Amino acid sequence: KGKASWYGRYFHGKKTASGEKYNMNDLTAANKTLPFGTIVKVKNLDNNKTVKVKINDRGPFVKGRMIDLSKKAFEKISPLGVGILNVEVTILDTSNTFRYKH
Repeated sequence: KGKASWYGRYFHGKKTASGEKYNMNDLTAANKTLPFGTIVKVKNLDNNKTVKVKINDRGPFVKGRMIDLSKKAFEKISPLGVGILNVEVTILDTSNTFRYKH
């Protein structure tokens, strides 16, 4: 359990830490330690809505936050204006993990 935030337009089209391009309309997320390609379920603890995302970036680099969701993923579980959520993250699939895509 921890805090989630989101990132969007400024990073759209730029390369993520995994080598994939960031698309704010994809269901992806950034985490400091999980292997790239890991599929996780993120549950908003305030409304119980969930979203499945693929880890393809590193972050968030703000103390106390555990995951940074793409704009689209955040919108699935909360209005963007909320900004920061209390979430629970559950690992669903690690069968397609990778280090870096060139």
